[in-house]
Amino acid sequence: MNIFIVLLRGINVGGHKKVPMAELRELLIRTGFEGVRTYIQSGNIILRSSESKRNIEVKIQEAIKARFGFEVSAIAKTKNELLKVFDACPFSKEKKASSYFVLFDKTPNRKLVDEVLKVTYEDEEFKIIKDCLYFYSSAGYGRTKFNMNTIEKKLEVSATSRNYKTMAKLIAMSSENEKDQ
Repeated sequence: MNIFIVLLRGINVGGHKKVPMAELRELLIRTGFEGVRTYIQSGNIILRSSESKRNIEVKIQEAIKARFGFEVSAIAKTKNELLKVFDACPFSKEKKASSYFVLFDKTPNRKLVDEVLKVTYEDEEFKIIKDCLYFYSSAGYGRTKFNMNTIEKKLEVSATSRNYKTMAKLIAMSSENEKDQ
């Protein structure tokens, strides 16, 4: 069995797409996953499975649709994949601690990436490395001109973002799950 970190997009935000974490854990256990843990209310899951990442994503999406009645995007990563994304952050140590990691469901086309990278905003920086966009804003994420929906459309990907603290916690929790095996 492998340990996976699964990131759901857009649940429990502003009262929309409500998914209680206790119910989600029970649902995923009934779906056949083991060692299911969640972190905060924004759709961060650590679980064990022998299935492929794609199968895990599809099973979780289908289970949520059947139980809660709405579609949600799911991106599954192994602990090592998430750690590589975390370690590849191109920002200084100080900026990294205040940065966001926008994880894509696939690596976007290089031509599309080149077009997106032409966009610049004052006091905002972003870099795209493989299947992650690293974002930093000195004004804070909530006050930016950066728009993830636009990025998704331009890059033809699905994405979800997490801040530095959440990424670090998920990596730590996945290490704890390894010890529980």
